[in-house]
Amino acid sequence: MLHQNRCRLRDSFTMVRKRENWTSQLGVVLAVTGSAVGLGNFLRFPGQAALYGGGSYMIAYLIAFAVIGIPLAWVEWGIGRYGGLQGYNSPPGILRKFLKSDIGAYFGMLGVLLPTIIFMYYAVIEAWCLQYACEFLFQQTQTGSVDFYKNHFENISGQNQPNGHLFNNGIFNTTLICLLGCIGLNFYLLYCGITKGIEKFCNWALPLLFVCSIIITIRVLTLPTQIDGQGIVDGLGFIWNPAQPTVYSPTDGHVIVEGKTFIQGLSNSQTWLAAAGHVFFAMSLGMGAVMTYTSYTRRSDDIVLSCGASCSANGFCESVIAALMVVPAAYVFLGPEFLNSDTLKSSFAIGFYTLPHVFDQMPFGRVFGFLFFGLMFLAAVTSSISLLQPFIVLLEEGLHLSKRSGVAIVAAICTTGALFVFYFAEDAKALDTFDFIIANLLLFVLALFQAIAFGWWFGIDKGITELERGSRMKIPFVLKFTIKYITPAYLLIICVAWSFQSLPEYATKICTDSVRMLSVLVIVIVFLIVYIITAISIKRWRKEESNQSSYTETGMGDGLLP
Repeated sequence: MLHQNRCRLRDSFTMVRKRENWTSQLGVVLAVTGSAVGLGNFLRFPGQAALYGGGSYMIAYLIAFAVIGIPLAWVEWGIGRYGGLQGYNSPPGILRKFLKSDIGAYFGMLGVLLPTIIFMYYAVIEAWCLQYACEFLFQQTQTGSVDFYKNHFENISGQNQPNGHLFNNGIFNTTLICLLGCIGLNFYLLYCGITKGIEKFCNWALPLLFVCSIIITIRVLTLPTQIDGQGIVDGLGFIWNPAQPTVYSPTDGHVIVEGKTFIQGLSNSQTWLAAAGHVFFAMSLGMGAVMTYTSYTRRSDDIVLSCGASCSANGFCESVIAALMVVPAAYVFLGPEFLNSDTLKSSFAIGFYTLPHVFDQMPFGRVFGFLFFGLMFLAAVTSSISLLQPFIVLLEEGLHLSKRSGVAIVAAICTTGALFVFYFAEDAKALDTFDFIIANLLLFVLALFQAIAFGWWFGIDKGITELERGSRMKIPFVLKFTIKYITPAYLLIICVAWSFQSLPEYATKICTDSVRMLSVLVIVIVFLIVYIITAISIKRWRKEESNQSSYTETGMGDGLLP
């Protein structure tokens, strides 16, 4: 009987410890890079740059990348591996162990909530990419003007139709079929696991995306010098010059776009908030995905170098490839008057308006169109599977559910949310509300908490020591000062400035629109679900730790958890 009790206790303790590992250091780099490189880089980033002033946004983005992105990336890698070595892979479990407090678990549940909500609209955008790829492959689209492609995209997305219009044809709606196919592929890969599903998929999908994107970028930069009075040089000036000149009509000389000075371009707090929010979104920071992925690294892995490689690839995709590929082409083909918040209903839309027209100008354009949107779809999948992993892992290690049960529960919740966004497609209100609240607001909360937890609560010296374990390079000394002081201060300043300047207006927009209010309600419902699961998990973890302590003190073992 005593032997049986020992076996039961040993099994209950090791349940938390059982976890997969990446098969190689390259595997984790590609997986985390795949989590970061996707729709945010090639579609959302150009749209954000167009919405917030081109060169002004680029300056704000590059500063945020240096002050927030790189430091927080190292923070998340360090926290993730520390929690993984303690036997936890979900954000609540990792932060609870990292801080040795239940407060960490309750903040960590944001690392489950945020990626879950993001997936609900991210899957819809994946479906758009898949449908475009199929149309180019089977030559279902016609070459035409920018207005043709704009109307085509709005028909596919349902933005120019009443809510529910996309369900008029039932299951035979092509976009709905693509959406359900995207969701099915995501959950199949998650069911296959870390090594057989996620890592294997990322190892070949990501390099193909890089190659195809570089080829398309070269074609964009070699477009005709002048098209309707606008040239690629003008487009490059828009994306890299914070002081924008006044644009006049070539026909009658009237002002198309008012110019702005360097100071005017950088004085908008919304620009700085959007840039910082996009750094989180594009690098998968502040949302629990990177923390979960890196919890599967080994003690001896060089996470400092791996993190640096991942950040470099992400920054190259955005500030070089996307900035040269999409925005200049949009400036030329759509015109500078198009690149503003009044015309663009979604920051994701600009790529769907512009790139098909670019492919019309290329030899074998349909082939490149298929390759680009097909690989864009694959890159989106490498990102979206990382968004779902934290919730599934929490169900496994918190409620001790099987992988099959965890995948099924998360699939039901996320499919319902994705269909909600798909139904309320008019003017992209549901998508925009989800994206704004998560990417421009709540990501800041978790990111700020992580910076404070690493730099102040855990201790910056101890944290850097853990981060450098197994590393062949040292963290720059300035990073200590940055994480402890500059990063939290930067986040607070932007949040406070934005709260005074923009929050009241957006709150009014939500309160006066029923679809936006329903979108907020969906977020609240998912929050309550995650909260309940986290609370139950904390009680289970306390009981397991109490049993482990008793097991050790009575001489039945010397402790099984690290």
